[in-house]
Amino acid sequence: MSENEPRPAAHKPAMSIEKAQKARRKFLQSVGLTAGIVGISLLGYIPVTSARTTRLRPPGALDEADFLSSCIKCGQCVQVCPVAAIKLGDIDDGFGLGVPYIAARDQACDFSCDAVQCILACPTGSLTYHKPDFLGVRAGAPLAHAPILKAKENDAEPSLNLKERFGVARLARPESCLAVQGKGFKGQARGPAFKGEMRYVDVDRWAPIPVRDHPYERDICDLCVTECPIKDAISLQPFVNEAGDQRFMPVVQEQCVGCGVCEMICPVEPAAIVVDAQAVWKGAAR
Repeated sequence: MSENEPRPAAHKPAMSIEKAQKARRKFLQSVGLTAGIVGISLLGYIPVTSARTTRLRPPGALDEADFLSSCIKCGQCVQVCPVAAIKLGDIDDGFGLGVPYIAARDQACDFSCDAVQCILACPTGSLTYHKPDFLGVRAGAPLAHAPILKAKENDAEPSLNLKERFGVARLARPESCLAVQGKGFKGQARGPAFKGEMRYVDVDRWAPIPVRDHPYERDICDLCVTECPIKDAISLQPFVNEAGDQRFMPVVQEQCVGCGVCEMICPVEPAAIVVDAQAVWKGAAR
C-alpha cells in the first residue's frame, strides 16, 4: 500500500447484546429516577395552587404569608403544648410541610398552659403577643379586650395576652345542634374512642384529662358554651322556632379567639359548630 492511498477506517467492535441491554436498563433507571424526583418536588406545589385547605394556626400566629415565611419548622411549639393540640404539616400541605397547625375537631387548644407556651417557645416571632409595627392588622382580627381565661377568673391576672384572634367559631349546621332541637345530652361527648384531652378545673387545674373520662348530663346541650375556655366568647340564647316552641341556639360573641374547643366538644357528627381558621370578626350574624 502506497503512502498516498487512504487507509481503511478502523472499525470499533460491535457492542454485545448483553451490554446493550444493560446500557438500556441503566438509561431507563436514570429517566425513572429523574421523573420521580421531579414528581415528588411538584407535590409540594399542588396543594398550594389548589388552596383547598386553610389551616388553623396556633395562637399568636402572624398572617398566613408572614407565618409561612418566618416559621423555621423547629417544632418547639409542638413540644410545649400540654394537650398536644399542635401538629406539623404533612407533605399534602405543600409549602406548609412541617409548619404547625391545629386540627380542632381532633384536639383543640384549650389554653391548659395558661400563658400560651407555644408563643413563649417560638424563636422567630412567627407566634407572637406583639406583632411588629410594619406588619398590618386585618380588620376584625384584633380582640376588643384581652380574653379572660375562665380557669384563671379568680386569679389576680385572669387574662391572656392575646391581641388578635386566630379564628372564629360559627354554627355551621344549626339543624344538627341538639340545643336547637331542644335536646339534652348524657354520656361521653365524643364517645369512648376519642383521644382528645381538656383541662377540667373541678378535676385538676394543671393536668388535662381525656374527654372520655369526663361524662356529661345536660337537660339542654350546652357543651360548646360551658366548655369554652374564654369568658363571654359564646352564649346560649333562646329563640322560638317555626312551630312556636322555645329553643336555644349557641351564639358566638366578639370575644371568640378561635381556639376550637366548641368544635372539639360538640357531640354530634359532623360537628354542628366549627371554627373558621384565620377568620375575622364580622359581627353577630355569624
